Amino acid sequence: MNYIAKNTSKETEQKRCCTFLIENTCFAFEADNVTEVLQKGIINSVPLSPPAISGLINIRGRIVPAIDLRVFLEFPAAPTGINSISLIVDINNEWYCFLVDKLLDVKAYDPHQVTPPTNNTLRALTGVL
Repeated sequence: MNYIAKNTSKETEQKRCCTFLIENTCFAFEADNVTEVLQKGIINSVPLSPPAISGLINIRGRIVPAIDLRVFLEFPAAPTGINSISLIVDINNEWYCFLVDKLLDVKAYDPHQVTPPTNNTLRALTGVL
C-alpha cells in the first residue's frame, strides 16, 4: 500500500511522487514538493518537544523542523545502524525535514487511481494508491 501526501496544486493527467520506506511500508510525497534530499545533517535537539520532533536542522540559513516519521506514524524504533535519510519538503511555503528509512524512486501515477483516506486524522494525506 502506498501513501501519498497531499499537494495543493491543481491535478493534471500524470503526477510524480517521490517514494520512500518506513519499516517495510512504502510512502510518497508529491515530487514537486520535495526540494532536497540529504544523507546526513546536524539535527539540534529541542528541549520539551514532542517525541516525533527530532529537532531543528539548518538548511542554508533556514531553520527547519526535523520530524521522525517512524515516531509520528507510530512504527517501532529503528534498528541500530539504520541511518535516516532527510527529505526536505515544501508544504504551503513552509519547509519540513522528514526522516525516512530509505529513499526509493520517483514514480508517475494517475491521480484518478488515488483512493481518498477513510478518516480525516492526517490533513496532509491525499489518499492511498
